[in-house]
Amino acid sequence: MSEVVRPAPGWLTAIRVYRDPRLWFIFLLGCSSGYPWVLISSAMTGWLKDADLSRAAISYFGSVTAVYAINFLWAPLLDRVRIPLLYQHLGQRRSWILMLQLWIVLFTVGIALTNPAASLLWTSLLALAIAAAAASMDVAIDGYRIDIIGQDPLKLPTAAAMGVAGWWTGYSLPGYLAFHYADRFGWSVVYLGLALLLAMLALGTLWVREPETNRDLLQQKAAERYQNSQSHPALLWLQVTVFEPFAEFIRRNGLKVSVLLILFILTFKLGESFLGRMSIQFYREVGFSNEQIAEYSKLIGWGATVFFTLLGSLLNTRFGVFKGLVIGGIAMAASNLMFAWLAKVGPDEQILFWTIILDNFTTAFSIVAFVSFLSAFTGVAFSASQYALLASVGNFGRTSMAAFGGSLVDWLDGDWSMFFLLTSLMVIPALGLLWYIMYLLRQRGQQI
Repeated sequence: MSEVVRPAPGWLTAIRVYRDPRLWFIFLLGCSSGYPWVLISSAMTGWLKDADLSRAAISYFGSVTAVYAINFLWAPLLDRVRIPLLYQHLGQRRSWILMLQLWIVLFTVGIALTNPAASLLWTSLLALAIAAAAASMDVAIDGYRIDIIGQDPLKLPTAAAMGVAGWWTGYSLPGYLAFHYADRFGWSVVYLGLALLLAMLALGTLWVREPETNRDLLQQKAAERYQNSQSHPALLWLQVTVFEPFAEFIRRNGLKVSVLLILFILTFKLGESFLGRMSIQFYREVGFSNEQIAEYSKLIGWGATVFFTLLGSLLNTRFGVFKGLVIGGIAMAASNLMFAWLAKVGPDEQILFWTIILDNFTTAFSIVAFVSFLSAFTGVAFSASQYALLASVGNFGRTSMAAFGGSLVDWLDGDWSMFFLLTSLMVIPALGLLWYIMYLLRQRGQQI
């Protein structure tokens, strides 16, 4: 891991960082990153619920997002493979992003022309295609963010915040429109509208600036490590592309810290993942309408998330990422207890409002620290591959393991309060791992 010594800038210095136009490029691409989750998660859950599918079926359908947990397997290709024609005009990062955006548009049109109640398999395959393209696009976008900002400790939290604010904007505003108009026009028309909006958003990729890095030189030096093996040129290319990103990560961070880091990432957001997967189902069962979900969960939730994300970046910049992770983890557990209270009370809009506010505060605050923390462990030569490895571990908990959320609620006989109580306790092991990782880093003289 590169040494990241945290300065203690003043509040005015932390605020002035946002004048950097690169942060707004990150925000725009973050919107594209969050958008697919409307298509395959929240809006799709609403559509499947209206189609009268069971809790377990809806929960298992979300398993298409498991590709986010394995995108590190092909992430090295996005660091090394150049797309013909597009590369010459857009560069390495933007060419991949634009191509994948257009693929998602096409697959979304395909879903709009299906009927999940009559052809669930076809709908699932199209959703899987969207998830695969989106997971790949995330690799390119994360690589873009790391490349264009670098390892500047002052800008790591702000870059993370702008990416998160963009993600939630791309997730919440289209989600608001989807739920607001679903009852009026139907889900098929809504999905056609979502495809059109994403096509318009893809135009922004032509506007952002391609990062300038010495990635090619560093990759050439990495290749020299394997040239003495007298391997065939094709095998040499594969060694540098597939093996070297992960080998370099372990060499730089050490095996012990690398393993502990992966365990921490796997468990830190597990409870939040269970909540996120089942939240729309929960709102509907408690008694909230699609329009209420649109107003509170999407529109108000988006505003709260963006505000708290920017606030969280200032606090993480000022006081450090480690404290941000500890506070965020404890706060995540508390927000799950608010959902348990809502489950007891029923469809009370005031309690829903404050539950959404607290949930979005804790999510925004913790994720800024979380993304900054992961970014500090990546190198320049293979930034997309290494960040994808770390993010994939977290996505495994958020996608594959959380797929059992519906079955857990069924096992609890529909007791949502107990479900949210259990999810609030899932963060405890992660906080213990975090403390030990920071202890090891401080022994090395490193600080985050």
